[in-house]
Amino acid sequence: MSMLTLEQANKLIGETIDKAVSLSLKPITVVVHDPGGHMIACQRQDGASSLRQKLASGKACGALALGVSSRKIGEMAVDRPHFVASLHALADGGIVPAAGGVIVTDADGRVLGAIGVTGDTSDNDEACALAAIEACGLRAG
Repeated sequence: MSMLTLEQANKLIGETIDKAVSLSLKPITVVVHDPGGHMIACQRQDGASSLRQKLASGKACGALALGVSSRKIGEMAVDRPHFVASLHALADGGIVPAAGGVIVTDADGRVLGAIGVTGDTSDNDEACALAAIEACGLRAG
């Protein structure tokens, strides 16, 4: 199974935080998980609240569990709220149905893991994740 290395995970986190700083966002927390949902790395900016690590993980793990971004899971929650609510209890790592969790793939579309970002608006969280993925020469799945 292909997966992100610790070096790649740390680079993704650094690029995500750099983007958040450039946009003057609220303090964010960034996690990177392998394809099985296991955390590779996590960092919280100074001032980020303590629950943020679990929220970021829920975004990343949810994306991996369903094979779509956490934004898409949020859209699914509007149409099928009971279905999405039931997933949280079933999924290891939980599921947070809000933008900011993005699957990371290589150029051939192989899933390498996922990144989860939380701390500002969900749109800004996702924008930082997408910018980091691109800056690292990877693709959003």
